[in-house]
Amino acid sequence: MTVVTELFRSPRTQLRIGGEWTEGDGELDVIDPATEQVLAAVSTAGVEEARQAVDAAAEAAPGWAATAPRTRSDILRRAYDLMLEREEQLAELIILENGKAYGDAIGEVRYGAEFFRWFSEEAVRIMGEIRTAPRGDKRIVVLPEPVGISLMVTPWNFPSAMATRKIAPALAAGCTTILKPASDTPLSALAVADILAEAGAPPGTVNVVMARGSSGVVDVMLDDPRVRKLSFTGSTEVGRILMEKAGRRILRTSMELGGNAPFVVFDDADIESAVQGAVLAKMRVAGETCVAANRFYVQSGVAQQFTDRLTEAMSALRMGPGIDRSNDVGPMINSSAVEKIDSLVSGAVDDRATVRTGGAAPDGPGYFYQPTVLSEVAPDAAILGHEIFGPVAPVVSFDSEEEAIEAANNTIHGLISYVYTGDMNRAFRVGEAIESGMVALNRGIISDEAAPFGGVKESGVGREGSHHGMEEFLELKYLAW
Repeated sequence: MTVVTELFRSPRTQLRIGGEWTEGDGELDVIDPATEQVLAAVSTAGVEEARQAVDAAAEAAPGWAATAPRTRSDILRRAYDLMLEREEQLAELIILENGKAYGDAIGEVRYGAEFFRWFSEEAVRIMGEIRTAPRGDKRIVVLPEPVGISLMVTPWNFPSAMATRKIAPALAAGCTTILKPASDTPLSALAVADILAEAGAPPGTVNVVMARGSSGVVDVMLDDPRVRKLSFTGSTEVGRILMEKAGRRILRTSMELGGNAPFVVFDDADIESAVQGAVLAKMRVAGETCVAANRFYVQSGVAQQFTDRLTEAMSALRMGPGIDRSNDVGPMINSSAVEKIDSLVSGAVDDRATVRTGGAAPDGPGYFYQPTVLSEVAPDAAILGHEIFGPVAPVVSFDSEEEAIEAANNTIHGLISYVYTGDMNRAFRVGEAIESGMVALNRGIISDEAAPFGGVKESGVGREGSHHGMEEFLELKYLAW
């Protein structure tokens, strides 16, 4: 252990199975991306530990499903309170293992805690129905029941909030859970499990297993007939593989997959507001989010003004370790991420794009990449077809509304889109025409625990958050008499 600060000295590092902290069959180093030093070594699961996690979830399942909704609600509400009481420690843990700036980290903790509060309220509002059949010969009774043991595979970019966004509705619905966090960032997920145990979640309701290579461990659990639900957040490529595997047993699936978000600015937009929104949409977590603005389409009348102002704003961001609260932009998650970003930028420059600011990885320790703005990007540039997952904003000009819509929809993805205009009729017209599950109108951040989060096309299936997120963990049973 070389990098553990005063605030958070003893992060959990073991598997969580059946209410016990358990050693696995190996270890995995967690690296601080700002320093490239080892933060901690966590236990990893093998096939046997994966089976034990399913055993624990199965043993706890009948009792948890029968637990009074108010009791489940109270546990989730206590977890919310505990997260806020420890927000500084949890934020620091996120900074250390993920690298994000302090503002992003504390924002994630608060956002993640809200899922516990929201679904604590939803837990007592699971409603069935009873009605007379149209022919009048019977009563139709519809009972919602927990879907069963739920396997959750979460990404590294929101190590705390992605865990809470999946665990909270599952527990509220009466499901027991197994969480497989990303190998880059397992410590925050373990901290969430610790909080849930302290809040009163019974042993076996929340199990956490880490793995160096997740496919074997996940396959074992997907093939177990007791597991009935898979919830995954990550790349479209991995999501496609997991959906195929889940299809072997016809598992219920929720998939929140990749994005290639367009950020559309019309001539009549408030440019200062659009630039502020662009920085929020692009630079949250240094661009390492599926909802990050990825392609900037700006109408020709304001393209130069917008690009100049965006360049100024991006140039002013301070880059450095998130543990220093004066820094705005932290490192990328690992060296491979930096190499991918640098390759995309180099390719865009080869396609005659102009680097207005940034465009390189600085010297020194840590996986950093400079906030970058590219102008004169060709409409068919290769960079526009990739999810950058980094602090790079390629700007393309357009002339007509129809051209903007066509460009925005020219992707296999459809998670989120951003539209800036002073004409609300146009905002809704374009918002409805763009093919994405979410559209932000004149704002740079859209995520809300009370709203359905998810995409269309190859950005996934299902929704998280809101009461729709609860429905993902419920089956409907029809009784008649």
